[in-house]
Amino acid sequence: MHGNLDYVDPMDWRQFLIVVNKLADNFNYGTDKSPFLGSGVEYVQSRQYQYGDPVRSIDWRVTARTGKVFVKEFESPKQMPCYLMIDTSASMLVSSQLRNKYATALHIAGGLAFACLERVSPVGIQTTGSDDYQVEPSLSKDQILQWLHHLRRYTMNQQSVLGTRLSQLCARLKNRTLIIVISDMHEPAALNSLKIAAQLHDIAVIQLRDPGERELGGTGFFRAREPETGREFVTHGNREWTDPTVLNQELKRRQIDHLLIDIDEPFAHKIRWFFQSRGSLGNGAR
Repeated sequence: MHGNLDYVDPMDWRQFLIVVNKLADNFNYGTDKSPFLGSGVEYVQSRQYQYGDPVRSIDWRVTARTGKVFVKEFESPKQMPCYLMIDTSASMLVSSQLRNKYATALHIAGGLAFACLERVSPVGIQTTGSDDYQVEPSLSKDQILQWLHHLRRYTMNQQSVLGTRLSQLCARLKNRTLIIVISDMHEPAALNSLKIAAQLHDIAVIQLRDPGERELGGTGFFRAREPETGREFVTHGNREWTDPTVLNQELKRRQIDHLLIDIDEPFAHKIRWFFQSRGSLGNGAR
């Protein structure tokens, strides 16, 4: 889809809030004893690697400088602010389902935002389309409701500028922050910005995929239209952007956690497990 179109969520506001609150309950279930959304730690020092230390805690800068493997040590957990980066580009509306990627992204963002409040973690929003919309993190439920209501109707003729928005956000941040990207990840150029951001902040990527995109894998050449510009081009199903496995490998190389969500399948338990795993593995303590 492209042109001057507005996305309007077909679900009424009351139903939307019921879904979002139910997701928040699901996301928070069973996380009381482990770091979760917005729970972070402060870096103290680096020391030489010892057998059994997690690979994810390696201090790559010190390791490269000294030629010996060092790991980072952190002090006791404390609450970390969270930014939700929601993809508002036109490709998020292209869908074979009644609930498209953008609607799913809003549901996930709302659930995560309310889950953050349960953990007493300030939460803010930053969109990644060409129209810049951002709200500073706070503990105000009213503020979350305001930006959720705003984003339920949103002009969707935008190009993806995830890399640019992420760089701009990191330039504003003064403290270590949990940044959760919710996107279909159709902007390969964003990988470099993600790599740089992950050196200072805790980054997680939730990638959304439509069944139609899933079925492209392994197909031959076909003609396609770029939803954000209307540009037509010829491609094939073996291109890397059609394969989340390739993206997952690229993000892992950059020490970034990645979760693929197929929008036609249940996802609440996957997201809960994703953040529980990050906490139990110490992934938030890089």
